[in-house]
Amino acid sequence: MKRLLLLLILFLSVVVVTPMLIGEKGYILISIGDSAIETTVITAIITLALCFFTLALIIKFFRGGVNFSFKAWNKIAFASRRKALKDFNKGIAAYVLGDYKQAEHLLAKSADGSTFEHIAYLVAADAAQKQALKPNTDHYLGLLENTTTSIKETGLEAIIIKVKLLMGQKNYQLARTIIDEHHKHIGHDARLLKLEIELSLIEQRFDYAIKQFNAAQKEKSISIETITLWQQQAFYGAFNQQIKQHDSSALVEYWQQLPKKIKQNEVVIMTYCQVLAENQINEPLAKLLLPIIKKGNALSLLKALRTLPITHDDSLMAAAQKHLHNQPNNALWLSLVAHFAAASKQWSLAEKAFNSLVNLEEQQYDKIDLLTFSQVLEHQGLLDKANQVLRKIHL
Repeated sequence: MKRLLLLLILFLSVVVVTPMLIGEKGYILISIGDSAIETTVITAIITLALCFFTLALIIKFFRGGVNFSFKAWNKIAFASRRKALKDFNKGIAAYVLGDYKQAEHLLAKSADGSTFEHIAYLVAADAAQKQALKPNTDHYLGLLENTTTSIKETGLEAIIIKVKLLMGQKNYQLARTIIDEHHKHIGHDARLLKLEIELSLIEQRFDYAIKQFNAAQKEKSISIETITLWQQQAFYGAFNQQIKQHDSSALVEYWQQLPKKIKQNEVVIMTYCQVLAENQINEPLAKLLLPIIKKGNALSLLKALRTLPITHDDSLMAAAQKHLHNQPNNALWLSLVAHFAAASKQWSLAEKAFNSLVNLEEQQYDKIDLLTFSQVLEHQGLLDKANQVLRKIHL
């Protein structure tokens, strides 16, 4: 631009000086219709130069102005989107920090303006659920129904979060619908399999849940504790269903038809015994437990027998007493005899066995023993001693 300006000045200087040197200005006549304009060559050239220079300035200003306009338009047009993205990022940070109230507010506010509408509503719904705001969670889940996103866009994770939220809202019907829509993914994703089992247990589809345990046991991400809890719930429900829908004979037949591997599972055995004891189906219960007590090698299972609501059964007591006779200082048999005696209301025998247990050289009793011992003493009117035993539980 500087060069152009210098050239223009030089040119004008030459134009002005040259006529002066030759002593002739020169004239130009411009005729337009009935009008005529007469001017000197110098004036015409200077006018043209100034027009050219003005035009150059206008073009430069116009180009800069267009650039400015586009930047300004872009800033104005996308201001709401940038603000929504900022709110979204702040909302996610608040959620991670545990500020669920602020997270819900920011994420719900950013959902419409951002490109992360689906995930924003999902996390806002979860934040509301963590605050026990059921109406808010339902509102966000309702808004999610209006978003047209596919699993390819959101990923299976979004489906899993949505199902968990629906289950948390106790909307099991819609949760079931969504799981069934993506049922083909259950065999490939442990998280969806886990939700399928949990939902089936809620729906009391116990037999179906039991069939899923083999697949669950192959998943490293599902803990043994979780599977054990599922087994307890599923088999407890399945056994009770046989009694409610049929009778005790149907329960025994159902048990006999189970695969051998399942019938050897200690969790399943204890659950079956629990149902038998609660419903006072004594003969099948004794038939199952007697060989276990006689063998005396399933220690964890034998300890678990103490919590069963077993009524008086001479055969089980006799088997435990036989072991105790051979091993009078064995804590396990002392505990079992004491619990069996308490269940059959043989208070003096139970007290004697518990006294022997708590007086062993090393402490081999637990809170289950102490609680039952205090109840035995209470039934005999020994309230002070019962209170002393209860205090040991909290030591």
